[in-house]
Amino acid sequence: MGISLDSPIATVVGDNKTKRDKIEQKLGLHTVGDLVGHHPRRYLKMGELTKVGDLAVGQQLAVVGRIVESEIHTYQDRRTGHRAYRVETVLATDGPELKMTFFAKKKHTAEWHARRVRRGMEGFFMGQVGRFRQDWQLTNPDIIPFGVESENEDGEVDPADGAALAGLRGLFPIYPLTAGVTSWELQRAVAFALDVVDEVPELLPDDLRSEYHLLPVREALRGVHTPASFAEVERARRRFRFDEALVTQLVLGRRRAELRAQGAQARTGGDGSLLKAFDERLPFELTTGQREIGAQIADDLAQPHPMHRLLQGEVGSGKTLVAVRAMLHTVDSGGQAALLAPTEVLAQQHYRSITDLLGDLAGGGMLGGAAEGTTVALLTGSMNKGQRKEALLRIASGEAGIVVGTHALLQEHVSFADLGLVVVDEQHRFGVEQRAALTDKAGTPPHVLVMTATPIPRTVAMTVFGDLEVSTLRELPAGRAAIQTNVVPLADQPHWFDRVWQRVREEVAKGHQVYVVCPRIGGDEAEPGQVDQVDVDDEGNQLATGTLSSVEAVAAQLAEGPLSGLRLETLHGRLAPDEKDRAMRAFAAGRVDVLIATTVIEVGVDVANATMMVLLDADRFGVSQLHQLRGRVGRGGLPGLCLLVTGAPAEGPARERLTAVAATTDGFELSRVDLEQRREGDVLGASQSGYRSSLQNLRVLRDEELIQEARRAAETLLTQDGSLARAPLLARAVQEMEDSRESEFMEKS
Repeated sequence: MGISLDSPIATVVGDNKTKRDKIEQKLGLHTVGDLVGHHPRRYLKMGELTKVGDLAVGQQLAVVGRIVESEIHTYQDRRTGHRAYRVETVLATDGPELKMTFFAKKKHTAEWHARRVRRGMEGFFMGQVGRFRQDWQLTNPDIIPFGVESENEDGEVDPADGAALAGLRGLFPIYPLTAGVTSWELQRAVAFALDVVDEVPELLPDDLRSEYHLLPVREALRGVHTPASFAEVERARRRFRFDEALVTQLVLGRRRAELRAQGAQARTGGDGSLLKAFDERLPFELTTGQREIGAQIADDLAQPHPMHRLLQGEVGSGKTLVAVRAMLHTVDSGGQAALLAPTEVLAQQHYRSITDLLGDLAGGGMLGGAAEGTTVALLTGSMNKGQRKEALLRIASGEAGIVVGTHALLQEHVSFADLGLVVVDEQHRFGVEQRAALTDKAGTPPHVLVMTATPIPRTVAMTVFGDLEVSTLRELPAGRAAIQTNVVPLADQPHWFDRVWQRVREEVAKGHQVYVVCPRIGGDEAEPGQVDQVDVDDEGNQLATGTLSSVEAVAAQLAEGPLSGLRLETLHGRLAPDEKDRAMRAFAAGRVDVLIATTVIEVGVDVANATMMVLLDADRFGVSQLHQLRGRVGRGGLPGLCLLVTGAPAEGPARERLTAVAATTDGFELSRVDLEQRREGDVLGASQSGYRSSLQNLRVLRDEELIQEARRAAETLLTQDGSLARAPLLARAVQEMEDSRESEFMEKS
């Protein structure tokens, strides 16, 4: 019986059980199909193997050379007190000599190393370049000798090395690895598998491959694992990226069709009396963008299938007004609208601003209220029993046409009379399941409008994949001033920290107010819902961070030190609701000079006289959050200043991120920076961002055009053959993705 892609990996890896276990358990590769689907991360040119030019510490080097010195030395291991061994060698290349040292606890291991690197041996060496004293070193290299058979430490001979090396056609693949497994070993196993596997099933119909100029799958596999050139790699990669994009688009396309078939109650706007009365009472003219998007949303709401739209716009661009008009349209249609906010501060602010905007229209059924009015209800977790009972009754009876709330709206005992529209504000603060819990409260699927100033990576991915319709408000209202943003790099310029607080005092002396934002409340306690930005190295390992600034500690230090004499106040989520409200009102009224807070001030807080923000440990905040936070200043027509204070090193993703934020105030541009750094998150599932992407080969920004091609192909396939009967392997791949855990929340996202 031949070897297939479903065969266990042992059929091509060999008899070394320790090595096989590491490949299976650490890399998650269990079948031959898993192995050939494990693609290289990058490539080294074989044609340049003997060209050792300018070396750099940490550089990955592949070189052909000859051992000119090799000696075994004994020494006393200080940690154990026992005798140990090291084999010291010198490798001659056509550039500088490289030293290699191999350490061993046992004599027979040292002798094995010595046999591998005996004087005169020529071969292929690949490892990381290091520097010790004045010597260049090659650390823990992979070694493939020329003209002789390789043997492992136990004396077992492996004759395949030379043949496999000869099979490489120009580029040496570097794979994602685990300790104890080398790129060479994986490449050798893959090359063997591609030679012996009887059949590689073709996922795509021939006519589809031809239409989109895609390689056959076996040719693409060879192009990825044993390429002759980078052009060949790109052609091969395009094939696998298209496969992944197509399967994803087919799953999304089917879900969209199911959702449309399930239907929703069309909200046509009735006689429009409430919305008309609201527009007539507005003390200003709607912007062109607000009118156009309002009409777009009204058209969506009137359809017999659910709206699923993203409303994005800069901080202060008027998104809330667009959402209020959509909610009034829904109320005119006989339904209810719910606005879900991430924090109590924002929910209360929304409640106040909506009731203020509506005026007497918010007093429906009350003495002095307008005849065409409705009622606005607020529901938060901190309400007392009486307040909650009154709000719940108004929501359940339908008396409250507009409901504003926090996570409290998601609880089981909250019921709506006829929930027609769900508006989710700052949707990056909610998980998919939380949004689904609210939409599930409707008898038929409600229409959904999500709002954000800076889309998170997953949201950008969903828009690229076409699973969210997008409306963008690009006009800024009058009265918004420019915000200057500067990075304060304490790793390079520690003395600048004193200047930060001098600058705060200068701003207060002008009669203005300042925010100081910390990532912690006290000790290491984070604000509920706060997710730290996590930076990793190329191997996915989390980079170390120090102690983070906390509101309590910083407030005490500033009061006794650089800001003594100023009126300081603190604000964070652990405070009682009345204390939070008192602190915020005092700051808004100008009775506080400096507000030291967590991210509770991220959204909805509007203090016109606040002109400066100091963000401590700014590298712990994501791009979206940094953009949201600095949007709190410059709101009163006065220029804003935002200082991003960080101890992150000059070279690294954190400083790159902060520099990008300082360079632009365009939230849409920043969302793409965010996507480049954090990856797109789980496009089909519940994960919100970074490093756990369900996408293997695709990158949303890089492959945006290809993803659009795949969507067109998916739409054609589903139109011609919804069951995919003529492409059974493709149908199976789609079914597997639909059945997977990653996709179970797709229709709710």
